[in-house]
Amino acid sequence: MMRPASIFLNLRSALQRLFGVSGWQSMLLWSIVAGLLGTLATELFRAALLAFEHLVLGPGQGLVAMAKQLPWWARIACPTLGGLVAGLLLVLARRVASRSATSDYMEAIVLGDGRIPVAQTLARSASSLVSIGTGGSIGREGSMVQLAALASSLLGRVFRFPAERLRLLVACGAAAGLTAAYNAPIAGAFFVAEIVLGSIAMESVGPIIIASVVANVAMRALPGYQPPYKMPPFPEIHGTEVVLFCVLGVLLGFAAVGFLRALQGSRALFSRLPLALPWRLALGGLVMGAVSVPMPEVWGNGYSVVNSVLHTPWAWTLIALVLLAKAVATMATAGSGAVGGVFTPALFFGCMIGALFGQGVQALWPAASSAPFAYAIVGMGAFLAGATQAPLMAILMIFEMTLSYQVMLPLMAASVIAYFVARSANAGSMYEITLHRNAQRDDQMRLRGLHMRDLVQPAETVVGPQADREAMSRLFLQYPVKYLYVVDADNRYLGVVPLSSLGTAPQETTAGALLSQAIQPVTADTGLGEALQRFLDHLGERLPLIESAANPVLLGVVAKSALLATYVRLSEA
Repeated sequence: MMRPASIFLNLRSALQRLFGVSGWQSMLLWSIVAGLLGTLATELFRAALLAFEHLVLGPGQGLVAMAKQLPWWARIACPTLGGLVAGLLLVLARRVASRSATSDYMEAIVLGDGRIPVAQTLARSASSLVSIGTGGSIGREGSMVQLAALASSLLGRVFRFPAERLRLLVACGAAAGLTAAYNAPIAGAFFVAEIVLGSIAMESVGPIIIASVVANVAMRALPGYQPPYKMPPFPEIHGTEVVLFCVLGVLLGFAAVGFLRALQGSRALFSRLPLALPWRLALGGLVMGAVSVPMPEVWGNGYSVVNSVLHTPWAWTLIALVLLAKAVATMATAGSGAVGGVFTPALFFGCMIGALFGQGVQALWPAASSAPFAYAIVGMGAFLAGATQAPLMAILMIFEMTLSYQVMLPLMAASVIAYFVARSANAGSMYEITLHRNAQRDDQMRLRGLHMRDLVQPAETVVGPQADREAMSRLFLQYPVKYLYVVDADNRYLGVVPLSSLGTAPQETTAGALLSQAIQPVTADTGLGEALQRFLDHLGERLPLIESAANPVLLGVVAKSALLATYVRLSEA
């Protein structure tokens, strides 16, 4: 009797033979299924979150509206108790964690084999649902994308996909989840390609785009669907005003640096507290709840606040107060360890800072500047570009949200500038996988720039030209080498003494008499490629290293094993 796994494997092979497609071509078909599953997983989490919010807080139009209806003590108690329950669920997730798989979909795609553990992911998603549903200042897109990736991982495991294609299928699911969350299929595809995969090769991007498109079509077909952000028509920008958007890009680049460092500092601060994980999350909820007493706008992911700022005039003092309160609430929620996304908070901060900047510009040059909401829209993309280190994805996301060509010029200028400002400050990224990839890239560039000076080892078989036969024999007996290096009084390289020439030499023979040019040294500025070619010609383990041809001071030796080890690290980086 055939096992179920074998049945699904045979079914996958039969489908490929039936349609006459190769394995990679069939990924386009499987990406359609991944897109549908990703949409389903995202919508299930959205529905569960809505039901949980209504169960705990009662009916209402969004978390901010619900928070405004609560008494002051409930605004504190709700996120505090929610943090405690969410922390207990995270403890459960740790206990059921699999040693052979990672729960993070990014690591499963880039570092793992595409296998995402079910129990741990569900427990973490439940923790996220509780954190968000009780007012936590964190995005819901993290769990949506995670569950969409899990659905694709299960699909690939059922049909026995090899690891390489399973990783790609999980990437398709992640792109579908982000598309379903933000109504941005192109940006969803490029989010996975630019941030997760770090590559825009068509073999991988093609299936990811298909999954994103399918997810977008499926989400639009669902009853009651509406995009999270309702963008007003973007005004036409005159040429000179683009300079102001460039200044905004610089400002948001530094703001993104501050956001990332504050996030890192908050996480480090909470991790040092002598508290168990549930109590750390409860403390984070307590801080957030206390902030929400005078400022209930900090509850939730900020969709309603952003939409309000984009469509109605806000006083700059209110924007500044909400921005400050939201920053404290987000650092408390995310820093304490709550599971959720910081993608949506990044859009929130970009919008609020952009709106403040727009109000300042309009106060100074009312006749020469656009309405503040234009700067708020561009600010969302620029802040996101700096915080994620993915400017192309950020540009495409805002473009898809606005569907306006007029936004492209100021958006591209501000986003690229914000990206380079944040990158120059070495602030990192919101995503650990980006940090890992950047470290690999930097290591690779460093290795490619190595010269032989960086691989030098001490030369222990060195003699002067007056060394006698007995002294040379002792060195040959002490070290398993075939050559001795001969230098003058100033340590300038003269040549070598081969072991083969010493056997028949008279007793009174000196190193100078046996001097040979059988080995040509390498110079300190010789690159890896040239040195490797020299070793291929030499067929030995070591080569002498000199400062330069004009100044042949012996610096030491270069070993073939060290050179090959460097090449291995370069290929793995």
